[in-house]
Amino acid sequence: MMLDALIFDVDGTIADTEETHRQAFNAAFIQFGLWWDWSPQKYAELLAISGGKERIEHYIGTLGLPAAEASRLKGLVPGIHESKTRLFTELIADGRSPLRPGVARLIGEAQAAGVRVAIASTTTGANVEALISAHLGRDGYRRFAVIACGDQVQAKKPAPDIYRLVLGALRLPAAACVAFEDSENGVRAAKAAGLYTVATPTMWTAAQDLAGADLLLPSLGDRSSPLAPASAAAIGGPVLTLTELARRLHAAARLPDAA
Repeated sequence: MMLDALIFDVDGTIADTEETHRQAFNAAFIQFGLWWDWSPQKYAELLAISGGKERIEHYIGTLGLPAAEASRLKGLVPGIHESKTRLFTELIADGRSPLRPGVARLIGEAQAAGVRVAIASTTTGANVEALISAHLGRDGYRRFAVIACGDQVQAKKPAPDIYRLVLGALRLPAAACVAFEDSENGVRAAKAAGLYTVATPTMWTAAQDLAGADLLLPSLGDRSSPLAPASAAAIGGPVLTLTELARRLHAAARLPDAA
């Protein structure tokens, strides 16, 4: 069994971006004269809805407004989301939301070993570009064989569409790849596409049901931020390595229900 590709979600997985997203949403609401305030608790609840535009529309539906007003507000959603994206990319360019521990290390390990790296995200391409440029350099895009974003598929996570799109672009079977997620919807999407899935939740998603993941860790681990002893014992070291991932992928392929 060969490990041929690592497929990363972005928000919460590559970087803990959710607080920056929350602030950008609230700032965009003010720009549109909408004095909505998504608190951290409210935003954590709204993360059950994949996609920024979908999140705003869902929120409008919870306000109990007359049909005409709800329709008017839903008509503003594309503009609100466009402003929110611009604000988010500005914040990221200022250094917000650094990469999570172990992400840059594991990507580097993969590239050194000839293992391709891809992105399967429900966020917009502009957000992905801003994050990669800020933390991996202007040519950071070249480090990814495929970058697929939410607007490229009809159904967002937990539907498996974005992962199937990436697998098709890579021309690889799911059995040769590993997915990295932080949320319940992400794990469900990756598993529905047949992928071995590693979940690294953040404070925003730790309470979600991540039981479907094949491996659950607080992070991927780094020299400066090693995994705690219990997690380290489970994977044979203070960081999750490419070698350990390949071993686990091979072991999973040999299970009776995977035959």
